[in-house]
Amino acid sequence: MHRLSTRLAIFAAFAALAGCAGGTGGGFTWGWHVVLPTTPQGRTNLGFLVEGFQQTVLLSLATLAVSMVLGLVVALLGMSDWAPFRTIGRAIEPGTGRRVTAPGWRGRLSRWRPLAWINRGYVEMFRSIPILVMLLWVFYGVPTLTGLQLTVFSASLLAIALCDSAFEAEIFRAGIQSIERGQREAAKSLGLQPWQEMRLVVLPQAIRRILPPLANQFIYIVKMSSLASVIGLGELTRKANELNVTVFRPLEIYTFLVLEYLVLILAISAFVRWLERRLGADQSHGRER
Repeated sequence: MHRLSTRLAIFAAFAALAGCAGGTGGGFTWGWHVVLPTTPQGRTNLGFLVEGFQQTVLLSLATLAVSMVLGLVVALLGMSDWAPFRTIGRAIEPGTGRRVTAPGWRGRLSRWRPLAWINRGYVEMFRSIPILVMLLWVFYGVPTLTGLQLTVFSASLLAIALCDSAFEAEIFRAGIQSIERGQREAAKSLGLQPWQEMRLVVLPQAIRRILPPLANQFIYIVKMSSLASVIGLGELTRKANELNVTVFRPLEIYTFLVLEYLVLILAISAFVRWLERRLGADQSHGRER
């Protein structure tokens, strides 16, 4: 079913392109010669446009790696039960001698979890800021405030990773919390430390469950990387903009840009589906044993 839908999408895209190439409408004449490989100008323009693939792929992969690390750290902070003033809120109940939570400010302070507040503040802040705004702020604001000169690539990487890591944190949190309590209890009964329990038992199972939403986030990153063109990164969209200024054929160039992103996203989707099948097969084989 997935292969059929992918083929239909590719066929529909190229059919639409062929229809546009063969017809005129409203007095408009298509000029596909600017991107056709059969002409010298078309081959030159195509080479120029395809150069943007490298920057788009590199930026997307680097952003995914950084945002996953940040997201996992933020997610683990949110699930930490560390309460530094827990002992302050303990009191002895008169007559019974039981330890209970003290009333008033002591009880409230004992339940304070600073790491969870850091998690919630981080997620809410960076999930609320548009990526384009963050790109502009990082590119122009960080050098002004810190004196640190950022390249266009590093500014794009930092801005998109910060915004995306907030979503990644929620994906990791949901995946980790979906693991049954019995798995953790079994890990503790084997004498595993908390970090070993997370690394060896919880995360491997959580990764299988969060792979689809992580793939969606990667596709989202690939598409949002086009916003880096506004600060001068030479990715696919920037290359198309620069070529359009030269040949003045916006409809043909941006139609080809649509096809470039379509091919890239479909390739990513096919790889993710293969990976899901591979992980699913490994998991089924493990159950059979």
